[in-house]
Parts: sequence; C-alpha cells; structure tokens
Amino acid sequence: MKKLFSAVLTALTFFTAFQTHAEENKMSDKKALVAYFSASGVTAGVADRLAKSVGADLFEIKPAQIYTDADLNWRDKQSRSSVEMNDRSSRPAIASKVENMAQYDVVFVGFPIWWYREPSIIDTFMESYDFAGKTVVPFATSGSSGIGDSGKNMQALAPKAKVLEGKRFPASVSADELKKWASEWL
Repeated sequence: MKKLFSAVLTALTFFTAFQTHAEENKMSDKKALVAYFSASGVTAGVADRLAKSVGADLFEIKPAQIYTDADLNWRDKQSRSSVEMNDRSSRPAIASKVENMAQYDVVFVGFPIWWYREPSIIDTFMESYDFAGKTVVPFATSGSSGIGDSGKNMQALAPKAKVLEGKRFPASVSADELKKWASEWL
C-alpha cells in the first residue's frame, strides 16, 4: 500500500511540476500564433524564440517555389524578389495553410524587411485568411532598415483586424525581450 501511495504521490508531483512549467510560458487565455517567412533563417530564429517564450503555435509561411540565392539578389533588377517587390499586386503562392485560423486571437507575423516593407508573400498570407476580430502584430528582422509602413500595408489587406505598427528586431534578440514585448497583446 505504501508503494502505491508513493507512486501516486510521485506521479502527482511530476504532473504538477510539468503543468507549472507549461503555465509559466503561457501568458494568458488568448490563443496565439507566430507565423513567419524567412529567406535566410534569421527571421525563423526570432520567430521560434518568440513562439517558445509566449507558448504560441508556430507556422512557417513557405513559398510554393523556394527562393534561390539568385532570386534574392536585390542588386539584380530582374531577380525574382526584385520583380515581386516592384509589382505591388504580386502574390507569391504559399505551400501550405494554417489549420483552423479561427482558433487564434493574436497572430504575430514575422518577416525580413525587403525594400523597406513586408515581402509580397506576406501580402499573400494576409489575403488568405479572415482576420476579423483578431489582433495582428507584425515583427521584422533587418540589419538596419526599419519596419516602414508594413503595419499599414497589412491593415489594408485585413481591414477587419486590428493590425499594429509592429517592431523590427535584430537577429540576436533574446527570448526574454520578445516575451516582454509580446506580453502587451497576450
């Protein structure tokens, strides 16, 4: 009987510790998604740290046709990224969809800054879902360029959402800094 009691007590202790750890990373009852596009891996790293620090789901916005190094050559006016960014109606296809977007209250959308704004694939993402009643929080990575009018551009594509101005982060941003920043909306 003592062994059974001891086993039950140990199991309860383990469950309580596990539940406490999970609750530490969950900031509120709001369900959050971190969706991101990353061409070089920098935004992916920031998105992963953000999602883990706030207990959010993570979704990669993958292009149906992956960008090559030549596609990303911003010095070449004929490169795929240059052509897309010069055509505001360009909507590169996305390889997969978020399952049940309706479950999320807050959607953090991450991307690298291209030509002082969000890449065209982010415009595709914003037009692919009903963001009505959701809070959309852009975040960007860049060595020096600001986030520009990305929030305003995204708001125009999702007029029934509350799209915020957003913030640019360096690649080295800490999980603690991301959690502190995100806590305002969670």
